[in-house]
Amino acid sequence: MQSFLQYRRFGKQLEAQIERNRERTAEFRRQRRERGSTSDSSSDAPTLGEEELEEKDEQLNEKDERREKDGARSLSRASSRSSGRLEGQHSTPLDMEPAGDIERADYDDQLSGSGHVAYDPEWPEDLRTIPTHGTMGTTLGLSLTGIEVRDRTTKEGGSAAGKVFVVAYEGEKDLMDPRNWSFVRRLACTLVISLIGGVVGWASSIDSAALPQGMAAFGVSDVTESLATGLFLIGFGTGALISGPFSETLGRNPVYIGTLAIYMLFIMGAGLAPDLRTQLVCRFFAGMFGSTPLVCAGGSLSDMWTPIERVYAFPIFACCAFIGPVCGPIPGSFIGQSSLISWRWVEWITLIFSGLVLTIVILFQPETYGPILLKWKAQHLRRITGDKRYRAAIEVRQTTFLSRLLHALYRPFLLTIREPIIILVALYLTVIYIVLFTFLTGYTFIFTDTYGFSQGLTGVCFVSISIGIFLGGLLVPFAMKKLKRDLARAQEEGHSRVRPEVRLYFSMWGAPAIPVSLFWMGWTTRPSISPWSPLGASVLFGYGIICVFISCYQYIIDSYETYAASALAAVTVIRYVAAGAMIEVSLPFYKNLGVAYTLTILGSISALLVPVPYVFFKYGESIRRRSKYAVGGKRSIA
Repeated sequence: MQSFLQYRRFGKQLEAQIERNRERTAEFRRQRRERGSTSDSSSDAPTLGEEELEEKDEQLNEKDERREKDGARSLSRASSRSSGRLEGQHSTPLDMEPAGDIERADYDDQLSGSGHVAYDPEWPEDLRTIPTHGTMGTTLGLSLTGIEVRDRTTKEGGSAAGKVFVVAYEGEKDLMDPRNWSFVRRLACTLVISLIGGVVGWASSIDSAALPQGMAAFGVSDVTESLATGLFLIGFGTGALISGPFSETLGRNPVYIGTLAIYMLFIMGAGLAPDLRTQLVCRFFAGMFGSTPLVCAGGSLSDMWTPIERVYAFPIFACCAFIGPVCGPIPGSFIGQSSLISWRWVEWITLIFSGLVLTIVILFQPETYGPILLKWKAQHLRRITGDKRYRAAIEVRQTTFLSRLLHALYRPFLLTIREPIIILVALYLTVIYIVLFTFLTGYTFIFTDTYGFSQGLTGVCFVSISIGIFLGGLLVPFAMKKLKRDLARAQEEGHSRVRPEVRLYFSMWGAPAIPVSLFWMGWTTRPSISPWSPLGASVLFGYGIICVFISCYQYIIDSYETYAASALAAVTVIRYVAAGAMIEVSLPFYKNLGVAYTLTILGSISALLVPVPYVFFKYGESIRRRSKYAVGGKRSIA
């Protein structure tokens, strides 16, 4: 709904821009006709700059010379002059009458010796236009702000295909650009995207809280039933590979809405599943279609917020993305132990919340992907002028969807193999996610078996991790202060931007908290020690994981820019597939080794990775310099 209304508003905004440029357009054509014939003229209309006029004039002269060389195929203009339109064509919109300076100048420029209007025979069939509309389109293309008139490149058909009018934003303050929307509107859009991330995260973990009831219903072991959670996470990783190309072709909103709707169908299928096989298949595909926010959310935030603004915008999404899987077991555990409702309500409550989020997205979330917005603008220009040469950049390039999909499938693996930044960041986040999702089953051993907590109360213990996650958000003002200081220092040195490594402050503040919390929890989880001790360790763990997650995501986005989507897809695939597989291992792990040894092993592994953000902070620039893909590197990739 919002996208539809937004598309219509684009047309009105564009008409207003044309209206603002009408006087400028008429003056441009008048100056071109009179140039050289008079040296001193007065006019109330604004005068174009000399350099700009020469550039525009050169573009038109080049076009005229090509027409004269190739000859003119013509149509009579008599009927169009009398009726204001050509046969079979709509009249010029916006009350732009074919009389006056603009129209007369255009016709003067295009009159052939026979008195007919000529058109360029070199244009491809889909770019040829009826002269009345084409002349107005040419004039607007050369005078409207934000339109680049150029020859097509080799990949776009070459110069023989004629010129193309590449559409961009009107200027730095163009309200069509999401970064120029009001702060409140951008914040609201960020919250909606965060809700999507939160609800699919919720769906990933809520089933684990009703594990005993699922086992009893299908007559399987706990390890087998835990596949419902493990396969959902593996589906998350798989879907991350294909979400990007769809969002870059269709836009963010269609992908959010379409994949959320399909994800809800599979959630419903899991709730109705008569056997384990059906449940597992539905859970896998629900995860695959629910993975969209994990890939597209970073792009959506980049669409709306500048790199500096992302310091406080991204933590909003990150907190919701983690709160979802952390809070899922809270209602799930009470549903599981309830004698009033079926354990299958873990799926029904997920379906209800997902439906509410989908409704909010449909009604209130606008499109934010810049290339799609410019495509809308180009469509309106083609409608207004009748000139099909107006193209957004995404329409000019001759890249098929299948080609982009293939790149999206192989490039993440290519980056994983070649890029040490991707390898270490993926390893770091994988360990964090393994610990986080093994807690879904591990908390039963920590709080139920050790302290005798009920199934419902064990789920409530996840609130402690949520508290730690929100505590990590308190560091945002300090991170902003650091970033502004580094930006001022970079500007003094003649740089327009800060190096990506400044994004690592969060991680350096929070990384040591993860192994400390795991050792603390593992060594104090005993009946003789208060349960508040492992709960306190859980708070510290939540603080550590949110700090690392915020840093890693923003560091990758700033380091890889053009290839950030592929880099994030690589990290997403690795960490979710590994976490899904480890859920199957976690149950025998806790059973055979016990809580103390299990958490000691996980804490030791995470301790080995604590130096990663400090190493990148010091040596990241030199590492990027050797890269083919990162900012400041060789930048040579197909």
